[in-house]
Order: sequence, then C-alpha cells, then structure tokens
Amino acid sequence: MAVTEPAPVELPPAHEGILRRQALRESAARTYARSLPIVPVRARGMTIEGADGRRYLDCLSGAGTLALGHNHPVVLEAVRKVIDSGAPLHVLDLATPVKDAFTTELFSTLPQEFADNARIQFCGPAGTDAVEAACKLVRAASGRSGLLAFTGAYHGMTAGALAASGGATDVRVTRLPFPHRYRCPFGAGGERGADIAAHWTEYLLDDPKGGVPAPAAMILEPVQGEGGVNPAPDGWMRRMREITRERSIALIADEVQTGVGRTGTFWAVEHSGIVPDVMVLSKAIGGSLPLAVIVYRSELDVWQPGAHAGTFRGNQLAMAAGAATLAYVRENGLAERAGTLGARMLARLQALSADHPSIGDVRGRGLMIGIELVDPEAGPPTVTAENGSAPPPDPGLATAVQQECLRRGLIVELGGRHGAVVRLLPPLTLTDEQATAVVDRLADALRAAERSPYRRAAAGPTR
Repeated sequence: MAVTEPAPVELPPAHEGILRRQALRESAARTYARSLPIVPVRARGMTIEGADGRRYLDCLSGAGTLALGHNHPVVLEAVRKVIDSGAPLHVLDLATPVKDAFTTELFSTLPQEFADNARIQFCGPAGTDAVEAACKLVRAASGRSGLLAFTGAYHGMTAGALAASGGATDVRVTRLPFPHRYRCPFGAGGERGADIAAHWTEYLLDDPKGGVPAPAAMILEPVQGEGGVNPAPDGWMRRMREITRERSIALIADEVQTGVGRTGTFWAVEHSGIVPDVMVLSKAIGGSLPLAVIVYRSELDVWQPGAHAGTFRGNQLAMAAGAATLAYVRENGLAERAGTLGARMLARLQALSADHPSIGDVRGRGLMIGIELVDPEAGPPTVTAENGSAPPPDPGLATAVQQECLRRGLIVELGGRHGAVVRLLPPLTLTDEQATAVVDRLADALRAAERSPYRRAAAGPTR
C-alpha cells in the first residue's frame, strides 16, 4: 500500500508568529506595537530591517532616544570598551571613571551659568523617575507641596508625573494655559495669545482667592512633544522665568525629549536664554540605553543621604554610551545641523498645505516636527486671531497617514490631544537625501490616505 505524503502545510512567516505571540502574551497596555506591527531584527542609523525583510526609515527614533540613530559606531565602541575592560556593570551610586567621564561631558554641554553651580542626581532609568525626583526635591527644599503645570503637558507614566500631565486631577497641581499658535485657548493666537496666557498665570498666582496651593515649582516642556509638538514662545518662556523667580518658585525644565540637540540648540531652554532651577534629562543622554538624571541648583540640595535612591541608578553602559553621544553631538555640531535641516523640512511640509486643506498646521523646532491634520469639511471651526479658523482635528486621517507611511517604509508617530498630529523625530544624523525621502514618502502617504474610504473608521486613540 503506497504511503501518501501529507500535503505541505504553509506556515506563516516567522514575524507573523512573533506578532501573534506578542498579542497573546503582552499586556493590553502595549502601545507602539499596535500601530507599528513590525518585528525589527537589524538596524543601523535611520534604517530598520524587519523580520520580513522590509526596510523602514525610522522617524520615531525610540521616541527621541536615538539621537545618533541605531547602533552608531561611537556608541557601540563605548559600550564594548566598558565590557572589555572588566569594569563592573552595576555599582549603585559609587563613583567610577565611567560615571565621572559622563558627568564631566554632560556638565560641559549645559549653560555655563547653570553648570557652575549645579548638582546631579542619578535616578531610576526612565524619564518619569527623574520627574518624580525633581518634584520631590523642590518640595523638600521649599516646604511647599503645590505644583504648577500646563495644559497639554506630558511628563511620564508614574503617579507624580501623571499628576503633572494634562488631564490629571491631583488637587496639588494647578493647571495653567500653555500658549498655542494654532489652537489658542483664548482665541487670540501668536504673541497676543502668549501674553494673555502669561498674564493669566501671574494673576492667578497673586490672587488670594485663586485657590492655588502654595507652589514649590513650575514644570514645563520647552516644546510639548506628546501634546502635539507645540513649541513654547521664547518671550513666554522668559516671562515664566521672571514670574517664578519673583515668587521664589523653582522652575523645572523637562528636557527629556527636547535635549541633546533635538530642537537646534543643545538644550531647548537655550532658545529663550533662560536658566531653570532644575533640568530633567533622559532619553538621548543614555545614547540609546536607559539613563535619567536631574541637574539642579546647589541651593536646592537639601536631601539627606538615602532621601532619594534607586537600584539601577548606576548604569555603567548607559553612562558610557551617553558620554560618547553627548561628545559626538557637541563635536560635530549636530544641534546646529538639526536646526538647519529641520527648518528646511518644515518649509517643504508647509508648502504642501497649499494643495492639501487637510493640513491644518505644520510646526516644530529643529528635528522635532508635527503636522496637525484636520477635517476642513467638518465644523464649526475654532477661531484664532493669527490663523483665522482652525477646522476640527481629524484623528482618522492621521491614523490612515501613519498606516500609509508604514506601507511606504516610513515609521512615524501620532500625538496631540486627539491623536491628529503626525510627529517626526528623526535622528540628528539624518542626511539631506533621507530628509527628502521622508517628506516625499509622507506626502505620498497623505495623498493616499485622503482618498481612503476607511479613514473615518480609523479614528480613535492609538496609544
């Protein structure tokens, strides 16, 4: 009796199995994996190769962590050097040559007036841990518990950081209006809107019946990233510095995403020339590895030993990678390069709006760019003095654009209050050719998404 060979079973590609197992095993809280169903196996610079063999230009860069892109040679060499030296990889907060080199390099990049009188606290490995430390520090130093934060802010996912982010209800946090050029909360826009926002802040703080708990600090982002890529006007930043200084309120600058050259200066506060009391730093300072610190005026250093700690605050590999990244950005003028190339990309994206009424606003600073997509046929529009009317945001179109970008080998993220802002965070090593390819692919994706009949169904939160 002849033996019949079983028909060959067609197995799904390996990457599909990995994605399926991820969906079965991982928390429902996973975010990027939902909108970016790829399985990266190799990466270099701006390019990611998936398990399916496809290549992508990465304009997410680890949410801004990869200042030099993936696997930059200077980062790999720094990590290998530590490993090959036999140095301990875990040392709590003990002094080491690696930590000393990182701290020295970091302080050399800070505004001199700040660095000359500063202390550093190594925190847990995430930016949110550093936000918690900053809030804890200023409360201990001032004896006050109140915190001033802004609408649209994002400072992390731990309890204290969430309390300072937009939408929180912590009664100790007073919510202040963040100035917007495009969707001004006062219907004014531009410098007028920023002036009103500053005036309201000052009035509220001085109003004995304002209901503001005595504030220990004000925390702000020089450019709101998750909030929709909203740059703070320089004049408004200077007003916030004046307001806080005159009232002995510490000013905390959250530079987790804006730091290390991202916005066209090494630190985003340099655009306005202000010197904060505390800077919260993470993401790119670790050269792609987990690292978070706060740097603050020495007068605030009131902590007793052990008042703030963390088991993984001594990450030697991250410090080595971070020092190499900071030095490379500084020595090669990548901050200035980000400013120049970012302005060029902004101009090209703004020019697209002439043919695409769905582009409501293009904004950003350096290589931190956002394109807010709107539905010009829906109403009623929001009136602002600077831009006339702003149609309602179109999160469905933004989701469709993200999907069409992925089909064209471009990874982008969404942000903003309604998820209607397409965000670009390319590495600072972006070439002219890659910048052109990013804009070309994005423009092509937008054209395809505008024709898509499924864009309405795609509306909704993506994170």
